[in-house]
Amino acid sequence: MTNSLKTFLWFNVNLDDVLEHYKDVFDLTVHSVFRNETGALFTAEGSIYGHELVFMSVEGGPKFNEAVSLSLGVDGQGEVDRIWDALTEKGEAGKCGWCTDQFGVSWQVTPVQMHQWLQNPDPEISGYAWPKLMGMSKIILDELHL
Repeated sequence: MTNSLKTFLWFNVNLDDVLEHYKDVFDLTVHSVFRNETGALFTAEGSIYGHELVFMSVEGGPKFNEAVSLSLGVDGQGEVDRIWDALTEKGEAGKCGWCTDQFGVSWQVTPVQMHQWLQNPDPEISGYAWPKLMGMSKIILDELHL
């Protein structure tokens, strides 16, 4: 057996609702589920874009906060818009691509293309892009370049 690392998420809500929402937003693949003696979903293991996660539902647990977030590198503005809109529909928008979904999980939705401006060797281009990024909620690629 080899070592592995998975992100463990403890929810205080019905886990079936969480998994259904994440299937719709991210095309979550569920690998296994464990139901308790009443038939309620207790834990599940799955992956989002290849990242392995363990989900658990027990009421009364700790709440999520922004100290830990799941960072999504997505391809293009269309994917930023689709995912951002789905996460913030019942969640909350933050700054610089951060948002919180309806379950309290913090996400960073960042287009991979933004680095061509933020990490540009031309100081005028990167110097323009960084302050623009800091003023954004959802990242808008067209606003990062001169």
